[in-house]
Amino acid sequence: MTEFAQKICVACQPDAEPATQVEIDNFLTDNADWSLIVPDEIKCIKKVYKFDNFEEALQFTNLVGEVAEQEGHHPEIITEWGRVSVRWWSHKIANLHLNDLILAARCDQKYSLMWRCT
Repeated sequence: MTEFAQKICVACQPDAEPATQVEIDNFLTDNADWSLIVPDEIKCIKKVYKFDNFEEALQFTNLVGEVAEQEGHHPEIITEWGRVSVRWWSHKIANLHLNDLILAARCDQKYSLMWRCT
């Protein structure tokens, strides 16, 4: 998790190269709770975070929003009672970009910090 979280995001342009299969495989190996999914032929990574109630889920949703706003790169976030689903992909290239892996790792860091503080 930390390796990807420490990387620097770069602005993703429509002609940007997608993440390599090696980068994706390395990320998924180190972050087994994330899954590669391919809805509508677009590679994405998705994770469901668990919480004890809606308030905690909403707090985490806001932390993910902060991560997204800092980089100007936004995931799909679904907040429900006791869970938050986060799905990352790069809209401009309709694929996974290294930024998606970086920001997914940063979400995991926020989750870990949130649970250490409670």
